[in-house]
Amino acid sequence: MSKEEKIITVKDVMTPHVETIDGLATIAEAIQHMKDKNYGALIVDKRDEHDEYGLITVQGIARHVIEKDKSPERVHVYEIMKKPVISVRSDMNIRYTIRLLEQIDHGRALVIDDRKAIGIVTMYDMVMHYMDSK
Repeated sequence: MSKEEKIITVKDVMTPHVETIDGLATIAEAIQHMKDKNYGALIVDKRDEHDEYGLITVQGIARHVIEKDKSPERVHVYEIMKKPVISVRSDMNIRYTIRLLEQIDHGRALVIDDRKAIGIVTMYDMVMHYMDSK
């Protein structure tokens, strides 16, 4: 890396707002929340300070609810969420974040500072920002 090349951090490219949902909400409620905000994923709130965040995605809903012909009104978020969520620090270089997500074949990570969710970063965000910086 040359001295002039600026390091791009997760903070530079993340979506700095986290949409959350309670794990007891139904999938129908999650879908409506996603539609209202135009998001493909929601962070599932911690139950307490010792808990971890969860993640529910459109892909997870498709795979675990629609594909299996289950009623979105009868399935709860906690039943299909991924938990714990892959998380990264906001000061992490996106090259390492991309490498991490690629190793686990995942497209997004929760951004956490001081054990608090502060944003979401996606592979798309990082690649597009990287290309724009060239």
